[in-house]
Amino acid sequence: MSRTVIVVIDGFGIGAMPDAGALRPGDAAADTCGHVLDHARGPGGRPLRLPVLGALGLGLVHPHPDLARGTRLPVAAGRAALGYPGADTFAGHQTMMGADFSRVTVARLAEHLDEVSGALRAAGHRVELLDGRPLLVVDGSVLVHDNLEADPGINWNATGRLEDLPFDGILSIARTVRAVAPVARVIAVGGHADGPLPDFVRDGDGGTFGLDTPATGVYRNGGLEVQHLGAPLDHTRQLPELAARAGLPVTLVGKAADILACESATRRPAVPTADVFAHTLEAVRAPGDALVVANVQESDLAGHQQDPERYGRILEQADAGLAALVALLDRPGDRLVVTGDHGNDPTIGHAYHTREYVPVLIHRPDGPGVELLPDAASLADVGATAAAALGLDPAGLANGARLRTAAEG
Repeated sequence: MSRTVIVVIDGFGIGAMPDAGALRPGDAAADTCGHVLDHARGPGGRPLRLPVLGALGLGLVHPHPDLARGTRLPVAAGRAALGYPGADTFAGHQTMMGADFSRVTVARLAEHLDEVSGALRAAGHRVELLDGRPLLVVDGSVLVHDNLEADPGINWNATGRLEDLPFDGILSIARTVRAVAPVARVIAVGGHADGPLPDFVRDGDGGTFGLDTPATGVYRNGGLEVQHLGAPLDHTRQLPELAARAGLPVTLVGKAADILACESATRRPAVPTADVFAHTLEAVRAPGDALVVANVQESDLAGHQQDPERYGRILEQADAGLAALVALLDRPGDRLVVTGDHGNDPTIGHAYHTREYVPVLIHRPDGPGVELLPDAASLADVGATAAAALGLDPAGLANGARLRTAAEG
């Protein structure tokens, strides 16, 4: 049997890429991992305890006094460039699963108000601007706006309160917007906010204007429903579909359940880190082969909140969950891959993602020992490497090449 688990610690970067400062010059100093570790060591604090991440080789690719400099586990450790413009969860996951996402259209909603308004009115909706600003209020309840959590102009949102409109209604509006949107994704969000949504609208970076989604409380108030409507992709040439066609059970956990396509996959959406690992462990304990892709979202939320202390707590919680996975994935052929999708440095001084390398830490019970991987040119190489571990041909993916150690050539 072969079980491959990919755990994506959302927003977990290990140092700025060479072009990280192109949008915001200060991002050239981004280092999510290092700055979170350094913050924990500050006055009144304590070093973070990350024994499993250390044992998986994090300290080999990101040396730090609080990370183990060696390990006895059979691991292969390296880092990956993102392989797509900007720093975005959706683009990161799609790329990681084998899509060629190198071309992302960047556009502010303000540049397409007439086109979007026209499409919504043609679909029978009432549309108006919010106080004359570039944000659309649809049917008096759903806001269509720039996404303020990603880099400016990459994503748009359609957000509503579930007490005002069922999620199917919000999703229908989002689909109408998607049909004319030039951006990477349109995100439908339904939840329970702490008050009327217009109370949480603010200016964003780069001329954007939208809803401060974390401030609304929808991430913590329960009942959150999200669907990511991405730009057209050939999902049949991504890892989940490739595995499913080969007869492997596929489970998507956490935010991965919201943003990855695979009709036959078991989906376990969750935000709390404990729930993400509980669902992941349940999938691993099932008999037979498996592909599990899980996303730890709370790290990314802590980055957006510029809260390095919370980020550190989430890393420690994730480390404990990884310990349980290492113990379970103990058969020849099993693989545990720990990586990220971008950076989100909680000390950088803004609430956006940071363009950083991410770790690629692979636990291989049948491996020859500790091996260092060459830098991956793209997150797509992570998906190709996982495909090979499952006995699948990486050429079946639209993008990516298997990572090989120096010994393998």
